[in-house]
Amino acid sequence: MSAQRADLSRCSLNTATVKHASLPEAVQAAAAAGMGAVGLWRHQVAEHGAETARAIVEDAGLTVSSLCRGGFLTAATDEGVRDAIAENTRAIEEAAGVGTRELVFVVGGLPGSSPEAPPAPGTDRDVVAARARVADRLADLAPIAAEHDVRIVLEPLHPMFAADRAVISTLGQALDLSAPFDARTVGVVVDTYHVWWDPELRGSIERAGREGRIASYQVCDWNLPFGATALNSRGHVGDGYIDFATISSWVRDAGYTGDVETEIFNEGIWAADPVKTARTVAERYAEHVAPHL
Repeated sequence: MSAQRADLSRCSLNTATVKHASLPEAVQAAAAAGMGAVGLWRHQVAEHGAETARAIVEDAGLTVSSLCRGGFLTAATDEGVRDAIAENTRAIEEAAGVGTRELVFVVGGLPGSSPEAPPAPGTDRDVVAARARVADRLADLAPIAAEHDVRIVLEPLHPMFAADRAVISTLGQALDLSAPFDARTVGVVVDTYHVWWDPELRGSIERAGREGRIASYQVCDWNLPFGATALNSRGHVGDGYIDFATISSWVRDAGYTGDVETEIFNEGIWAADPVKTARTVAERYAEHVAPHL
């Protein structure tokens, strides 16, 4: 199915996919490609202010599918806990301000870790304790999210990111952390890049659907060989190894009817014309995802 003939109303361009475009440029690229939504990042909102960022999106006839990101909840010190609560309260307020209920959380790695760096002296290697602190911070933040009618959306990351970015690696773990809270307040994102490998994925998606917790579906492909960093080695849908037909059908059968964000971190794609990138995103969504939703 071509993008011209496909229904792109659920297709969303996560602005990380066109990292070097300004917010107005990214929004216009998504609109020109015929999409219905964009996923925003907090640094872009900060550049314009939430009210202006929301107006930029709405003036283009689009909606905000999600805001990235909150999280980083694993601090072990009193100061770190206070900072995490304060920063995530701001993120919740920003999500409400730009007009989305969905605030994506990357929960954080081991305390003291730095992305793609060796452990610093004194790094706390107790991953079990780190996961427990994630649960504690969710208990702190869920009432604040509920007050603003915003949903905390937990994103499990591939296990290779457990040390430095997210100590939850599977959809099942994210659902277990969500379980104590109302589904309108804490949910999960199914991100194909991070969960495609999981042998329990189908059952976890079915569970997420029963519990009403699927807040977002994000797509991009698993390409090999990796570039200089694994984080920035994602590819356009259809260029790698992920079975989008099967995973999309599982998400569909679980009852998810929301937006589908394409979120790609890739230096080569970032260097491309954002208008062309958005067009490719729409075409790949129409070919590989939309027929199975």
